[in-house]
Amino acid sequence: MATEWEGKSRGSVLGYRIFVFCIKNLGIRAAYFLLYFVTLYFCFFSLKSTRSIYFYFRTILGYSVAKSILHIYKNYYVFGQTIIDKVAISSGLRDKFTYHFDGIQHLRDTLKQGKGGILISAHVGNFEIAEFFLNELDENPKISILATDAEHQAIKEYLERYTKKSSTKFIIIKEDFSHIFAMNAALSNNEIICVTGDRYVKDSKYLEEEMLGKIARFPAGPFQIGSRLVVPVLFVYVMKESRKHYHLFAKKVDVKPRDAQDLLKKYTESVAWILNRYPLQWFNYFDFWATKQADKK
Repeated sequence: MATEWEGKSRGSVLGYRIFVFCIKNLGIRAAYFLLYFVTLYFCFFSLKSTRSIYFYFRTILGYSVAKSILHIYKNYYVFGQTIIDKVAISSGLRDKFTYHFDGIQHLRDTLKQGKGGILISAHVGNFEIAEFFLNELDENPKISILATDAEHQAIKEYLERYTKKSSTKFIIIKEDFSHIFAMNAALSNNEIICVTGDRYVKDSKYLEEEMLGKIARFPAGPFQIGSRLVVPVLFVYVMKESRKHYHLFAKKVDVKPRDAQDLLKKYTESVAWILNRYPLQWFNYFDFWATKQADKK
């Protein structure tokens, strides 16, 4: 399996290319039907991803061999559905989907403070569609996404070619830390900064913490930023519950000042909690727990 994340989301971009024509010309149901066959392809020909997700089901969750194999297919299928949903919603089909929100008051309280906030999520569920639901709030929050340049280019290409213009802004992570100034400017404007905390890029700064019983590496940046900036921090997830219904969660975090490790620990506990509820919606297709590196020690 791939030993670390390579800094880009290959599966998502490929999914956009496969399904966008079908959605626009045949509809969402037809895209879901096509997905049954595409999922089989990925099971057999995306071997690194398949090995990594098998490890998650078999070793991390302790499923039987048969159940783990069956859940590989289910996991790929749900992941494909989230891609289809992202394309559909951002292409103007938002009215085809419903949602309900747990913890909405935490977000409203954050906006009332007038100093912005940081939302930390993970590659579970369908966090990339959060903006389309959050923009419907009476408070109409301004959203910025903190992203690597590789992620930004893929998302930007998708937005420009297939969807309506998004009001979401991107803050690109730079080696010279100039993105910190952009973040401070956004927060001073009472904007919400969204970042994922579960993909460590090789040779970048990282922290280690246990999640679901095994130690993994996490990018240090989101947790250093969240613990040093004196603004509210929320853990937020957007989970798919049925074909056209989503469940949004916002959990307030008690942050210890300048204690990134404590924030990370609370984050891993939160991600484990959401995965216990939605075990199929884990979408990190690489050696997340770095088992190859551990074997070498």
